[in-house]
Amino acid sequence: MDEGDVETPEEMLLKQHRKEKKDLQAKIQSMKNAVPKNDKKRRKQMTEEIAKMEAELDQKHDEELRRLESTSDSKVAEAVNGVEALTVEQQPRVTKAQKRRDKKAAQERERECRIAEAEVQNLQGDRHLERVKLAEKLSPRGLCIKEISSDGHCMYRAVQDQLERRDKCEFSVKELRSRTAAHMRSHVDDFLPFLSNPDTGDTYTAEDFEKYCSEVEHTAAWGGQLELQALSKVLQLPIEVIQADSPNITIGEEHADDAITLIYMRHAYGLGEHYNSVEELKEQEEN
Repeated sequence: MDEGDVETPEEMLLKQHRKEKKDLQAKIQSMKNAVPKNDKKRRKQMTEEIAKMEAELDQKHDEELRRLESTSDSKVAEAVNGVEALTVEQQPRVTKAQKRRDKKAAQERERECRIAEAEVQNLQGDRHLERVKLAEKLSPRGLCIKEISSDGHCMYRAVQDQLERRDKCEFSVKELRSRTAAHMRSHVDDFLPFLSNPDTGDTYTAEDFEKYCSEVEHTAAWGGQLELQALSKVLQLPIEVIQADSPNITIGEEHADDAITLIYMRHAYGLGEHYNSVEELKEQEEN
C-alpha cells in the first residue's frame, strides 16, 4: 500500500479473511501431523472434517462480505449526493496512478466476492466432492494441493511453482507464455488441426491460429492441453495432470526426467476450470 493510502472496510475485511484462512491451514497441518499415515480410516475422517472446516469458513466469510455490503448501501446514496453537490472546481483532483489503484482494488474486491459466492453455492456440491477425491489421490503420495491464484495465468503459475520446487525455474509467467506461443507458431501442424471455431466448428485459418497464439502470449487467456504439450517440449519435461474423476495423464512421456505435477480442477471456484500445483504434506517434509 502506498504511503498515505487508507484501507477501505472491504480491504480490511479481506485482509482478515486471508489471515483466518492462513490460521486454518496451520490448524489443518497440525491435525494431519496427529494422525498416523497408515491409519486410513482416521485419515479419511480427517479429510472429510477438513473439507467441512474449510466450507464453514468460506460460508462465514461470504456472510461477512454480504453484511458489509448491506451496511454500506445507505452510505452510498449519501456519498453520491455529496459528490453531486460539489462543483467542478471543488472536486479533488485524482491522479491517474490513484485511478489505477482504485480500479485494481475494485476488481480484486469483485473477484473475491464472486469466488466467495461460488464457494457457498458449492459447499455440499461438486467442489467439495472434487477436493475430497483429490485429497484421497494425493495423500498416499505424501502430497496435498498447493493453491494457485485464479487470474487466468493459473496453469503457467502452477508450472512455475513446480519448477521453483526443483530449483529449475528460469522463466517468469510472461516468459513461459512467450515460449509456449513461439513453440506453437514454429510447429503449426502439431496444433492447428486441433483448434476450431466454437460457434461454427470450422478449423482455424492461419489468421485465426496467429490470433490464438497472440492471446497465449500477451493476454490472461486460460491454458489447456495444447499449451501443456508445447510447454513440455519447451521445458523438456513430462507434465503429469491429476484429476478427481479421471485417470491421471502424463504429457511428454518421451522426456527422461521426472514429471512435474499439476492438479486440474473442474469445480475449483465455480467460475471455470482451474489448475493448481502440489506440495509435500508437512509430516512428509519433517520425516
